[in-house]
Parts: sequence; C-alpha cells; structure tokens
Amino acid sequence: MKIRYFAWLREKIGVGEEDLTIPGDVRTVQDLIDWLKLQTPRHDAAFENVRLIRFAIDQEFATADTPIAAAREIAFFPPVTGG
Repeated sequence: MKIRYFAWLREKIGVGEEDLTIPGDVRTVQDLIDWLKLQTPRHDAAFENVRLIRFAIDQEFATADTPIAAAREIAFFPPVTGG
C-alpha cells in the first residue's frame, strides 16, 4: 500500500511516500496510525498529535475509523497544506 505524507509530516518522517505491506490486523486508519508509530521514532514523533492530521484514502477524505482494506493509497496531511 502506498502511504503518502505531506507538509510537516513529510519533514518529520523524512520521506514523502512509502510502499508498505500492512499487517492483516490493521483494519482502519487509526489502526494504521498506531502501527506506523511503532515503525520508527520519526513516525512516532510525526503522529504524536493525531488531532492535527487529516487523512485521505484513494484521494477521498476519511476519518480515523474508516476501513482501509481496499485502499491503494492513504495520505496524511495537516488541515491546511500549501504548494
């Protein structure tokens, strides 16, 4: 699954996107965030305050409880991004 990071999330994690194999027990956006936080200290720092982050699944806005099973791409970004 392609995971994309925008603005300060990209800066904190150090990459703009990753192609990851997500474990089967990761079923929602929140599950994905919880799993990503365990991957590296940079991911943990980037997702420290989830209230400041918005999500999109296949370019459609999503909520933390949105299922990700059929997703090809999940994007994380602050409420306002520029450029």
